[in-house]
Amino acid sequence: MVDHVFLSDRGKVRQHNEDSVGFFQNNAGILAIVADGMGGHLAGDVASQMTISTFKTLWEEEPAINGPGEAENWLRQKVAEVNKAVYEHSVSHSECQGMGTTIVTALVTKTYATIGHIGDSRCYLLNNSGFNQITQDHSLVNELVKSGQISKEDAEHHPRKNVLLRALGTEQNVDLDLKTIEMDDNDLLLLCSDGLSNKVTDDILEKELSQSDDLTKTAHELVQLANDNGGEDNISLIMLKKTAHKLGEDSC
Repeated sequence: MVDHVFLSDRGKVRQHNEDSVGFFQNNAGILAIVADGMGGHLAGDVASQMTISTFKTLWEEEPAINGPGEAENWLRQKVAEVNKAVYEHSVSHSECQGMGTTIVTALVTKTYATIGHIGDSRCYLLNNSGFNQITQDHSLVNELVKSGQISKEDAEHHPRKNVLLRALGTEQNVDLDLKTIEMDDNDLLLLCSDGLSNKVTDDILEKELSQSDDLTKTAHELVQLANDNGGEDNISLIMLKKTAHKLGEDSC
């Protein structure tokens, strides 16, 4: 089975929470999503909420996922559908023009998780090999880091840190990065918006998650840390931890 917790906080500065989170479960498994909306007054709310609600409907209609290949195809096809819906809404509603959202999503079954992402919301994995970021930000500063023009430390304070190179809903078509990983007992996935990852270092995230025996408590502690470090952005996260299947219990 999979233990989970999800949490979204407005932060200390923003007037509105433009993040949305979704956790949906059916016979095919679990679909978890963090969406960080952007663009115009309240339009970010619309983009992220549309994304979550549309995925909820699509997941409820899905009877089964047979293997990682199907999981990747499902996410690729459904992201294209959601992107089209958000884009067309922005075009037809002037108050939403230019809106979009990041997404990071995990489709989790009994033995594997398929991770998809667009933008700078992230997925981390804590397992026997350590703590690793398994997504790569679609951002200007990350491209500068990858090309060697700036250091990772410089990127933390770069004036264009928030410039995204890819978002859902801002154009007619969008590319989705996909990765499938095995999930063993006690493996833990963290999906989060940049309101967390920009304010809590990887070392602190690893420490907090490694010591965690209560996901709900840890989630609240991580949000508090982000707020203590400024809380300038909305803060959202989902944690999923695979636990040993016990006799008589259902498993996902």
